[in-house]
Amino acid sequence: MEDANVNAAAPSGDESEPIQWRRDASTSRTVWALWSLGVGTFFAAISIVAFWRVYDLAMQFGLGGVVLAAGAGIIATVLAFAATENTEQRLQRLTSRLPISSPSGRGLERATDAALGTIAMMAIIVSLMVAGRIVSQNGLLGGIGAGPFTGLAAITIPLALLALVLASFLRSVGAFDREEEAIYLYDPEQAVDLDVIEAVSIRQVGSVAVLTLTYIERDGTYVAGPRRLVVPPAVAVAVQDVVESNR
Repeated sequence: MEDANVNAAAPSGDESEPIQWRRDASTSRTVWALWSLGVGTFFAAISIVAFWRVYDLAMQFGLGGVVLAAGAGIIATVLAFAATENTEQRLQRLTSRLPISSPSGRGLERATDAALGTIAMMAIIVSLMVAGRIVSQNGLLGGIGAGPFTGLAAITIPLALLALVLASFLRSVGAFDREEEAIYLYDPEQAVDLDVIEAVSIRQVGSVAVLTLTYIERDGTYVAGPRRLVVPPAVAVAVQDVVESNR
């Protein structure tokens, strides 16, 4: 996976061809990490609470070891599926006799990313909880107790929400048509006509550019449309050139 923004550009430098780009979890490490860990944190929190309830109930019947073994088996199975190259085929064989349809394509990729993010965040949250318990029971670190570790585990939830917001903002799929002087965005579909743009500014952040659009508001009339877009630097420069040439 490359942290690349442009999947398809104008071939052979033909400026009549639109510049297309895709920046999502399948093309950007940043979006992938933010989305996987963001979603994974929520699933991890739910899984830990559910597993603890089941484990606590199983302990009353002397079956705690069975529950631990089952949990470890599930995690090992998920990791094994994620590591194999023919995950989709194996999953289809596994669910062929069940009344459910297995995910495929991008759906399977996102499910795998969410599962890996869940396992990673479960390991982090459980490690913090265990560390807090050890510190509290043994009076380590000056007797500060488990509070700081519990706080760190709890703060992963708002951080996960922030990660999902950033992943949504950094995700961008679209095309810039220089002949029609328009930006076409997909998922959700939206078109920005550069004729209604009076100025643009560019701020480059790493390998992407944040394009700020200023709309022409005649007589104070509000013009609907995105104010900020995350696009490849080449697209940002091309949009700026068109807007400046139309002044």
